[in-house]
Amino acid sequence: MRRRHIMAGLTAIATTLAWPVSAQEAAQTDPQPDVLSIGGSVTEIIVALGQGHRLKARDTTSTYPPEVTELPDVGYMRALSPEGVLSVGPSLIISEEGAGPPEALEVIRAADVEFIEVPEAFTADGILQKIDVVGDALGVPDRADELAAEVKAALAAATQDAERPEGSKKRVLFVISTQDGKINASGTGTSADAIIRMAGGVNAISDYEGYKQITDEAVGLAAPDVILMMDRGDDHGAADDQLFAMPAIKLTPAAETRASVRIDGLLLLGFGPRTAEAVRQLNDALYDGGA
Repeated sequence: MRRRHIMAGLTAIATTLAWPVSAQEAAQTDPQPDVLSIGGSVTEIIVALGQGHRLKARDTTSTYPPEVTELPDVGYMRALSPEGVLSVGPSLIISEEGAGPPEALEVIRAADVEFIEVPEAFTADGILQKIDVVGDALGVPDRADELAAEVKAALAAATQDAERPEGSKKRVLFVISTQDGKINASGTGTSADAIIRMAGGVNAISDYEGYKQITDEAVGLAAPDVILMMDRGDDHGAADDQLFAMPAIKLTPAAETRASVRIDGLLLLGFGPRTAEAVRQLNDALYDGGA
């Protein structure tokens, strides 16, 4: 296949994301694992840096690698409570930008706990900055430099392979929710918008920023070739039969070919160390998988 030359690099990154083999030994030399990680990409970076043994708790969005789900969960990152966060007794909190609500963060920041916010930007440089900030916070800047170099190379290769001529790019509609029969879709400036573009697609919605509920007419005018959704098992993820029967979608080009793609949400939208893998999966699904 056209991408086999980069698989060794992706394998190396995947290996770094495995739970550290020496975690028990590291815990013996560092008997105070005291980090609370808020945000799935931050947690992935901590583990990729070989510092997973220092994690004391995590938030609900932190689900990879699977071993972290055994840690105490302080709740969803945008709906934190000071009591829940501080009850796990962290001495260091590393949080993705965007955690909240603001009044909860104000109380948490006022507590006697170091709080480090990691900037969020849906770009390759943004991922590298995350790695740099987390590495500095954990006192492992050299390892952070190594990981950043690996991630940068993998991303460059993935995005280069995903490039396509403008006229051949598929129009992709990212649907975050179909609750109550209403389409909630991504406009510009989101992680979904960024990953679609990195994977060689075109965001079918370009006339608003962020996520919002849109009308059936707006979906029709967007004329998506493919419907992209997170792969999850709750009521928001409509099965294809239900999806393509929705009035908003059934007259689109995507419905004519039943073209839908579902990818794990954290992988697809997290903009962490595995983003090159997300780019490749989405690009393959759009252009090599018959979507």
